[in-house]
Amino acid sequence: MTNLVLFWHRRDLRLTDNVGLAEAFEHSPNLVSCFCFDPDILERDDIAPARMAYLLGCLESLEKAYRELGGHLLFLRGKPEDKIPELAQALGARAVYWNQDVEPYGRERDRRVKERLTQQSVEVHECWDQLLHPPGEVLTGTSNNCKPYTVYTPYWKNWSRQPKDQPITPPDSLQGLSEKDEQGLEGVGAIALPSLRDLGFTWDAPLILEPGEAAAKAQLESFCNQAIYSYDEQRNFPFNDGTSRLSPALKFGAIGIRDVWRATELVMDTTRSDEGRDNILSWQQELAWREFYQTVMYFFPELAEGPYREPWDRFPWQNDEQKFAAWCEGKTGFPIVDAAMRQLNQTGWMHNRCRMIVASFLTKDLIINWQWGEKYFMQTLIDGDLSANNGGWQWSASSGMDPKPLRIFNPASQAKKYDPEAEYIRHWLPEIRALETKDLVTGNIAPLDCEACGYPRAIVNHNEQQRLFKQIYKDLKG
Repeated sequence: MTNLVLFWHRRDLRLTDNVGLAEAFEHSPNLVSCFCFDPDILERDDIAPARMAYLLGCLESLEKAYRELGGHLLFLRGKPEDKIPELAQALGARAVYWNQDVEPYGRERDRRVKERLTQQSVEVHECWDQLLHPPGEVLTGTSNNCKPYTVYTPYWKNWSRQPKDQPITPPDSLQGLSEKDEQGLEGVGAIALPSLRDLGFTWDAPLILEPGEAAAKAQLESFCNQAIYSYDEQRNFPFNDGTSRLSPALKFGAIGIRDVWRATELVMDTTRSDEGRDNILSWQQELAWREFYQTVMYFFPELAEGPYREPWDRFPWQNDEQKFAAWCEGKTGFPIVDAAMRQLNQTGWMHNRCRMIVASFLTKDLIINWQWGEKYFMQTLIDGDLSANNGGWQWSASSGMDPKPLRIFNPASQAKKYDPEAEYIRHWLPEIRALETKDLVTGNIAPLDCEACGYPRAIVNHNEQQRLFKQIYKDLKG
């Protein structure tokens, strides 16, 4: 093929509303796509089995979609700086396209791949796809003194005023590889789609969202038909099905962000109540939070390694390993915390309100470094994303980009407000479901009841730990 181009999928596992793929197809319908299983990612110690299961399901769905268009999705395993140039050379590709990443590792990886391809005289085209507004498009200050935002509220005010692009049409047909071309791929290590076990992981539980573009679109449609109209009212109640559950699809790009935004605009245009519009706006603000965290990760890559606020480098964390293990296992004796951690361990997902509760508990009650919790979340979450996870944990630890200097959640107060009938607690802690609701919500479970139910007694006293944390914080600032 004389005019073949290669498209490299990463966090854009779909055909529709894919900027880089659309530009590659416009360059030439002689388009071959690939995905590379990178050992520098697979061999990390913070990869969640549920996340890998969802990824593989998305790739299986994407491969089928390519076949239906007459195209090919090829799979490689190895370092991208070796495999992508090798594949481009074997195919005689004139150009390679991909969508850019905001994370430090992804940006350095792409730099190495680009350098190798340039040495081979292969064109490289990098596009922005995963954000409605790429880094550098929404800035504070004047044209002569522009800076990235470090506080969400002014970022949202500016971001929300900017026009949003419309979804992008997918390719309607592709020219596949000939048998001769396919035979030539053996030399560059093209492989069949591996199984989860092939990659060294196991996951047997159901996923909270079926993998693939079609499932993500169906979930978006379902959410916009009903739950979005009461989103702000219901999103904080973990027992209710009030959130979109699209986070895995957004993490891996199984759905395009322009498609998502357009769906919110359509329901905003058709709803007649102020209450409905307020609820839709609340979800739009959550999409902006996603972009805010990705943008600050792009401009402040050091966030991936440590706190944003300098004094927190010196914070004297207690880091009790036994207490950390109890937190991980959902055995702290604080029912709302334990219920949330059991949900995470059993499903690979946790309700967002509960993420804030358990993060505050780890950092402010157990006085354990937020980075321990950040890593554990990445080891378990189906939607684990560096930018969002890091931003959420630093927000909870008070070490990040947050104008409020200190925020402490009381587990009992949170449960009383957001799980008042202990429905969520009873669901995930069946051993204590027969106890009185007030005891489950407050966590004031009698020692004899704990012993009878096989449930642990509280490993700390919240009021005492709160006072201790505040004193440490005061001393640190002084």
